[in-house]
Amino acid sequence: MKELIRPAVSLFVLLSAVTGIAYPLLTAAVVAPLFGDKAAGSIVLKDGKPVGSTLIGQNFSEPKYFWSRPSATSPQPNNGTASGGSNLGPLNPALADAVKARVEALKTADPGNKLPIPADLVTASGSGLDPHISPAAALYQVGRVAKARQLAPEKLAALVAEHTQDRQWGLFGEPRVNVLELNLALDATR
Repeated sequence: MKELIRPAVSLFVLLSAVTGIAYPLLTAAVVAPLFGDKAAGSIVLKDGKPVGSTLIGQNFSEPKYFWSRPSATSPQPNNGTASGGSNLGPLNPALADAVKARVEALKTADPGNKLPIPADLVTASGSGLDPHISPAAALYQVGRVAKARQLAPEKLAALVAEHTQDRQWGLFGEPRVNVLELNLALDATR
């Protein structure tokens, strides 16, 4: 029996050291120089203070800001420690009720807007933390933000176009707008 336990324990210790210590340290040593900003969480600083991350959605609710996708995390929105979708299917009454409430909130915030409401403004992403919205979702909000800030809608539409990111490598995903970056640029606009 002793001849079976000693190799098993030795192998366990060796593999634990390799996969639990050596591999993470090697990965961190390679990733940090290559992807320093992303490895550090893509933290955005304003006046030297962190205001958010470009990788995690922020909860904007004031009319003067572009709003993010709804968050599926709870109890607080955009909680990075609670990442995950709501797992509500399209036939689930709770999802239908949540979408109806979000549609009403958008209509209440901008009653004159007759554009169709983009789906990403009323449904959460798979992670519940998506920092991006579609260009259509950003353009849908231009009227409300322009009115709240007393800016020309054309100026805001140009700002949205300026902050629209193309498909990754021209192939993957869809064009998107990072809401935090757009709102920071909006704050810098006079």
